[in-house]
Amino acid sequence: MAAAAGLGTFSTSLASAFAASEKALGPKLNGKINHSVCKWCYSKIPLDTFAQECKKIGLTSIELLGPEEWPVIKKYGLTCALPWGEGLTRSIDKGFNDPKNHEELIKGFEDVIPKVRAAGYDKIICFSGNRRGMSDYDGIRNCAEGIRKLIPTAEKHNVTLVMELLNSKVNHKDYMCDRTEWGAALCEAVGSEKFKLLYDIYHMQIQEGDVVATIKKYHKYIAHYHTGGVPGRHEIDETQELYYPAIMQAIVETGYKGFVGQEFIPSRGDDLASLKQGVTICDIS
Repeated sequence: MAAAAGLGTFSTSLASAFAASEKALGPKLNGKINHSVCKWCYSKIPLDTFAQECKKIGLTSIELLGPEEWPVIKKYGLTCALPWGEGLTRSIDKGFNDPKNHEELIKGFEDVIPKVRAAGYDKIICFSGNRRGMSDYDGIRNCAEGIRKLIPTAEKHNVTLVMELLNSKVNHKDYMCDRTEWGAALCEAVGSEKFKLLYDIYHMQIQEGDVVATIKKYHKYIAHYHTGGVPGRHEIDETQELYYPAIMQAIVETGYKGFVGQEFIPSRGDDLASLKQGVTICDIS
């Protein structure tokens, strides 16, 4: 009886230890997907609180944060899978496709890239800018000219510039980098592994569809992924048209080892419950 009682005490202690470990480290997920989230979708929640809640869900990254925000998430052992800079470096409509922006963009990125590396991160987001009547050819030429000037700095600090693919049909009218084929052509024109694409699944479903086949065809140019329900950019469950487990499986099969960032706007009142659901949907076994 004493032995049984001792065993029961041991089992209880072990269970408590596991519970404490999960609380400290976050729940154990399947590990095939590295989970991240974009903070702007949860603007009502203070970053410090949000970081703690993300840790409980099992996320290891909060992204689209600037240098002044990085110390907050570091307190909780979280990384920033895709940081951004300040000023024009954060502008979507004024980007590398206009040579008038190059001087300011180059100065801004040369300032922030060393900070990204010093913080322990290895990517930073960038944008093409709006078309404003420009041809695809001229857009690629102008973007490549500006980006190539940053490649020595990116290579020195081992930081990859990641240009986001955005739809120009609904959300970002006239945005230039709105098709995967165009983005891949720009990657070829730049000619460096330190320049790649952010494939936003929501945006590219709206713009061109054929998501799984496109990922398989162009995966070597892709350094990051974002989610979002279509239509509406809300939860990624059965209420929308994409089946995210199959998309995640396709991403894994390409050999991708980076992060997938949840970038949907919660619509049901319990934002953290929606975020946890999104992570669970993408956490394929």
